[in-house]
Amino acid sequence: MPEFGELLVIGGGPAGLTAATTAARLGIYTTLLDEQPAPGGQIYRGVEEAPKPRAELLGPDYQRGARIVQAFRASDAKHLPETTVWSLGPDGKVGILRDGQARIIQASRIILACGATERAVPFPGWTLPGVMNAGAAQILLKSSGVVPADGLVIAGAGPLMLLLAWQYLRAGVRVKAILELSPHVNLWHAAPRLPSALLAGHYITRGFRYLLDLRIGGIPVHFGVSGLRALGEEQLNAIEYLHHGRCHTLPTGQLLIHFGLVPNTHLTEAAGCRHIWNPGQQCWLPATDDWGNTSASGIAVVGDNATIGGARAAEHAGHLAALEAARALHRLNTTERDRQGKDDRGWMRDDLRIRPFLEALHHLPESLLATRDDDTLVCRCEEVTAGQIRQAVREGHTDPNQVKFISRCGMGPCQGRQCAHAVAHIVADETKRPISEQTPFRVRPPVRPISIAQLATLEPSKESA
Repeated sequence: MPEFGELLVIGGGPAGLTAATTAARLGIYTTLLDEQPAPGGQIYRGVEEAPKPRAELLGPDYQRGARIVQAFRASDAKHLPETTVWSLGPDGKVGILRDGQARIIQASRIILACGATERAVPFPGWTLPGVMNAGAAQILLKSSGVVPADGLVIAGAGPLMLLLAWQYLRAGVRVKAILELSPHVNLWHAAPRLPSALLAGHYITRGFRYLLDLRIGGIPVHFGVSGLRALGEEQLNAIEYLHHGRCHTLPTGQLLIHFGLVPNTHLTEAAGCRHIWNPGQQCWLPATDDWGNTSASGIAVVGDNATIGGARAAEHAGHLAALEAARALHRLNTTERDRQGKDDRGWMRDDLRIRPFLEALHHLPESLLATRDDDTLVCRCEEVTAGQIRQAVREGHTDPNQVKFISRCGMGPCQGRQCAHAVAHIVADETKRPISEQTPFRVRPPVRPISIAQLATLEPSKESA
């Protein structure tokens, strides 16, 4: 048996924790690898240590994470925190970095539960100090109770903006405005999907509650905003935007941006898993079956790492992937797997009914995704602008990977996590070819920064018979 068990679960959010807990309960020797020092992932970050007032401020959905973490702690699953996964091969070999030591390990099955990241959408001024991702601000709130002192503006698209504004309202933070950048026409596109979404009505009810509380709290919410610009020289001091055909300027020293989530696909791409373009979520997703299996043998992917569905759906997906691992490892037969997974499949299906409605409502226009202001920095690592990318396309480099080769866009420390989608949209816009026909940046190890000195310590893991 491999040293680290029969099953490796990578990622300690709701999907990974549920998968590891379920697998251990089924008698599978399971190890969970997590970059963070404590389980919970981004959505439940700091949930074990959060003081009661902070947990109550963040709401019941956040508090639910404490029960998931407790169940994992009580299981027989092995936990390796502060462990970076820097490679994953098609053969299932995993490169990890722990305590400064690089190793190659392997297990019979792997479940990827690496979650999602905020979609990076470059716009004029987005690199100014004072502009930051809403998710990063929420992490500060969850982990340390840190909130902006002088008020802020939240701009972008998606329900997270309402949740964060609601949490800030409860914390006494002044939210000057919420700017929704998805166009008004999205209401018409979303309307036919509303009846199905009502079957997951608790999400609709919660959204209306947030809006009502924000209105009562005097926080303006503007829909159909466009032309967002962050203004300032060395520091953000105001934002500019178009609304109802008029240009508005709003002084602020803090702008939180959020343009939805996209799965962390670096490991699935490195492992050679097949990916597909999802027009609703406007991103590439690893192709999976109902149990999380990918095209790479023995590798499953679950939760927001597979498709954006939220924490509840991630729990169900983690449970189903663990059942499938138990079947593959001969702990369950197919009939028993199906029986134990029946409820989760139904619950997850019901939970995801809201997604087509939300995706249509918050669908981002190509004019925003393609970053048509040539002076806007797209690749922050290598300081490549939208204009330089367009020029590369005009010179005949009509594929994102060709643009990457000629401009070094995507070759910096983040390995394209911040710019890959923007580059693909710019290339698609410039070539007049659908984004679905663009080839994502090729991913090679290491997918996370690792030093030559750390690689020099590399040794294969010992395996017991």
